[in-house]
Parts: sequence; structure tokens; C-alpha cells
Amino acid sequence: MFHRKPLEERIAERQAKLRPLEEGKHFEHGPAKFIFVTLIAAVVLMHVVGLAVVMHFYS
Repeated sequence: MFHRKPLEERIAERQAKLRPLEEGKHFEHGPAKFIFVTLIAAVVLMHVVGLAVVMHFYS
């Protein structure tokens, strides 16, 4: 359509131009990384707050 290559060929060419991924420095999906880090931070924060509350009432 309109003398353009099919979508699959354009994607393949774009991926071929990318440099190889470095071992240990690649996370496949950016938004998934954001959600993962946010959840880990929330869990750590909840544990710290819970520990502070327990120490306050049981000391």
C-alpha cells in the first residue's frame, strides 16, 4: 500500500539495526520494570511502617 514495505519487514529492518543487548543490563519491557520496582519499593515501605508501628505499641 502506497509503495511501503510490509510492517513485518520494517520491524525486522529496525531490529537488525539495533546493537546487541548487553548481558545483565537489559530488561525486556520498560513499563514492566517500572511496575516491578514500584511494587518492591511499596512492599519495603509497608514493612518499615509496620515494624515502626509494632515497635511503638509493644515497646
